[in-house]
Order: sequence, then structure tokens, then C-alpha cells
Amino acid sequence: MELLTAFIDLVLHLDVHLMALVQQQGPLVYGILFLIIFAETGLVFAPFLPGDSLLFVAGALCGLDALDINWLIPVLVLAAFSGDNTNYWIGRLIGMRLFHRAKGRFLKREHLEKTHAFYKKHGGKTVIVARFMPIIRTFAPFVAGIGAMRYRLFVFYSALGSIAWISSLTLAGYFFGNIPFVKHNLTLIILAVILTSFIPALIGFVRHHMQRR
Repeated sequence: MELLTAFIDLVLHLDVHLMALVQQQGPLVYGILFLIIFAETGLVFAPFLPGDSLLFVAGALCGLDALDINWLIPVLVLAAFSGDNTNYWIGRLIGMRLFHRAKGRFLKREHLEKTHAFYKKHGGKTVIVARFMPIIRTFAPFVAGIGAMRYRLFVFYSALGSIAWISSLTLAGYFFGNIPFVKHNLTLIILAVILTSFIPALIGFVRHHMQRR
């Protein structure tokens, strides 16, 4: 329970914790952010890590000159792209064995099923669409690897998705994160970003439930 409380506090007060990290670690923060984004997109057992909200807050700190947007975007695009490709090859080489061995602990069948449904509907564009959807973005490259999606096609969509996801959210934070209203209500904004990112998945779940009925 204490661990969960600490995690919720971290997510809802990312601005405070990230600013403290910048003050303590300096340029090493770029490496830390790289590892977080890499893990959230590249490791199927880490979909719980902050993604959208972290990018928005990091962009807002660039607006305060605590971080440099010219460094942040390339570093995080590389992290997202590298994570995607790592996850693809994990899925392609050992995906099903890993799923059956870790089932119930890290890999949940419903996550895979939702991602499979997305691939059926959107095809290769799922790699881009999934970027903006928590949990699904972690499983999309893994499922692409299991399904042996053509690697050239995957790389193309992965590059586009990485650039679109990182750039849109960091620049949103950069341009809007320090507007007085946003700055004074950043916890609510972070919560809104998190909830908004789940809306497409919720709509898909409702539609799937209605179709089954």
C-alpha cells in the first residue's frame, strides 16, 4: 500500500519530483528520462510507467529553462524508437514462450487481445495510433513481433509514431505548461492528460462489449 501511495504521489506531482531530479542530477536527467521512456515502450512488464504525463511535464520544464527542448526531443524520440524495436524483437524471437511462462504475473491475456483487435482494425498504423494509448503502446510492438510483421514496415511506422508522440506532448508542455492557469493547476492537468489518454481504449472496450452482446 505504501508503494502504491508513493507511486500515485509521483505521478500526480511529476513536476515537483522531476524538478528536484533536475536540480540533483543535472544533465544526467536526460539519461534517466531516456531509460523511463525506453522501458515504458520496450519492456512488456513496464506499462505502468508514466508516459504522456511525463512528456508534458518535461516539456513544461523546458519552458522554464530547467531542461533544453533541443536536447529533450531527440533523446526521447531515440528512446521511444529504440524501445519499440527492442520490444518487436522480443516478441518475434521469444514472444509466445515469454507470454506462457510469465502469464498472470506480468503479461495479461486481455492486454494482448486488445492489441490484436487494434491491429485488425488499423493494420500497420496501429504502431502509430498505439503511441497515444497507455498499455497498448507497450504491447503493440510486442504483438507486431509475435505476428512477424514485416520489419521494414514496422520501422517506418515506429519512426513516425515516435516523432509524433514525443514531439506533440513535449511541445504541448513547452508552450502551454507555464501558462498561469495550467501552472497553478498542474496536478489536475496531469490527471486530465492521463484520463484523456485512456479515452480511445475505453471507447474501444465499450464498442467491443456492445458487439459481443
